[in-house]
Amino acid sequence: MSVPPSTDPVPVSRPARYAVSVIVLHWLVFLLMAGAYATMEFRDLFPKGSPERVAMRLWHYGLGLAVLASVLVRVLARASTRSPEIVPAPPAWQERVAKLAHVALYALMIALPMLGWLALSAEGRPITLAGVPLPMPIGPDKSWVKPLEKIHEILGQAGYALVGLHAAAALWHHHVMRDNTLALMWPFAKSR
Repeated sequence: MSVPPSTDPVPVSRPARYAVSVIVLHWLVFLLMAGAYATMEFRDLFPKGSPERVAMRLWHYGLGLAVLASVLVRVLARASTRSPEIVPAPPAWQERVAKLAHVALYALMIALPMLGWLALSAEGRPITLAGVPLPMPIGPDKSWVKPLEKIHEILGQAGYALVGLHAAAALWHHHVMRDNTLALMWPFAKSR
């Protein structure tokens, strides 16, 4: 007499850490965002119209678009890999808050550069990324410039809070909860 094959799904093991591609893209996006923010914060060190201030603005544009490109690749990398398990497992409410915070961060990382690109297009300014001219998503329309810039600025300020909360949560998990959340994404952590 033979035993019928099991219809139970085979459990899929979870990786010990995030995939290297996800970790690299996480930190690359962080560095690009830090650069984009720094260029806007430090531009005021230079007089309006000076070559240094113009360079800061151009670097801001390029870094912002690099954030957009990297985040889109990151979304694909993240969707094609399994997430590691947090040990010890956090309460369900913390997992829901974390998912909401991650959705907000991804939305911010996509919306900020898109709004900047739209504002430049509305101004009629062509933009390049690594020397490659990019299409203008909208035609020149001066009436759109100020509203798009204002939304870009407001979201930029919100970005400080979101990134700060994200970093604080990682440190809280590491030092207070004493789980492996930070180690899962830290590039220098040892696998278990």
